Amino acid sequence: MRQALGKRYFVLALFAILSLFYGQQLYAGNPSPVSVQGATSVTADEARQLWLQGAFFVDPRSVADWEAGRIPGALHMERGKPIYNPQTVLDYVGSKDAPIVAYCNAEACHRAAHLAKDLLNWGFTNVYYFRLGYPEWLRTGSPFE
Repeated sequence: MRQALGKRYFVLALFAILSLFYGQQLYAGNPSPVSVQGATSVTADEARQLWLQGAFFVDPRSVADWEAGRIPGALHMERGKPIYNPQTVLDYVGSKDAPIVAYCNAEACHRAAHLAKDLLNWGFTNVYYFRLGYPEWLRTGSPFE
């Protein structure tokens, strides 16, 4: 059991490092925005505090990234899929003023910025943008599933 957990941590750490490295190379000239107008930008520590306080996390990453690991309790809602809509979010969070954190795979990933903008356009009022996303979440030792 201990060996299996160690292997899982190794695989997730390797995934985070490769995501950061290859994402940086792929998007070196076009990083995601530092902020999203209308959303509150948060660090990993602030995101964790929000998570501990019961904020809702929405993950727009690919299925492969989602299956590799995610923030516990997050809603997977990949952009371009039928599930990506305001009603799905409302069913998940319960009200348009609930705190919602959008995250993806660090500054090379634009999906969290797009999601934060969409949430605001859909009328959600308490939107947080976690630009550094899942790799930073892992780096800080925060829980994952």
